[in-house]
Amino acid sequence: MSPERTTRSVRIDGRRLRSARTKQLIVEAYLALLRERQEIPTATAIAERAGYSVRSVFERFPDLHALRVAATDYAFTQGTAQAVARDIEGDRAARIRSHVETRAWICEQWLPLWRALVANQGDSAELKDRIGRVRQAILRRIELMYDAELSTLDPVERRQAVLAIDSLIDFESWARMRNFSGLSVEEAREVWIKAIDRLLPATPPRPGQKRAVS
Repeated sequence: MSPERTTRSVRIDGRRLRSARTKQLIVEAYLALLRERQEIPTATAIAERAGYSVRSVFERFPDLHALRVAATDYAFTQGTAQAVARDIEGDRAARIRSHVETRAWICEQWLPLWRALVANQGDSAELKDRIGRVRQAILRRIELMYDAELSTLDPVERRQAVLAIDSLIDFESWARMRNFSGLSVEEAREVWIKAIDRLLPATPPRPGQKRAVS
């Protein structure tokens, strides 16, 4: 490759990197404003927070809907990385506490975006798809963390138990405890821990155990 072509390629790559960085900063500004104001931010507010012009925002995103989709994808990726399943092989108490701590952290972090996503989904197939993916991920985590207990149920009872836990730990449940009832993070987590423990059937004995632990 000639020096001229190499220099041109470096310039193009540099521009792409700067453009990608700009998009990320705009997405992060959108999310930060959502957390602070609990309302959909305007293009002007997003541009000011990100440190760019409104024109720069719309050079990267054709409209605010496209920005919402990008922010949702970013948050989903971040949330998936942050919500690593822990204590899968632990005892009942350890699994419940681990699951609740992770879920509570996600709710505390991403509640504003979830509300904006649900409120603005309209007829958007893209946003409906993202909502569905989030909900499926929550169900899969419940199945993973409580497989030992759920395995003792027939298919209908198993589905009922999973859906009951899913309803218990949804975003709005967390918001009611934190914002309406005024519970601290620790107090709200304890509510969920005790409720899940009551919802689950008895834990089957492990090899070497004489009886199930409830």
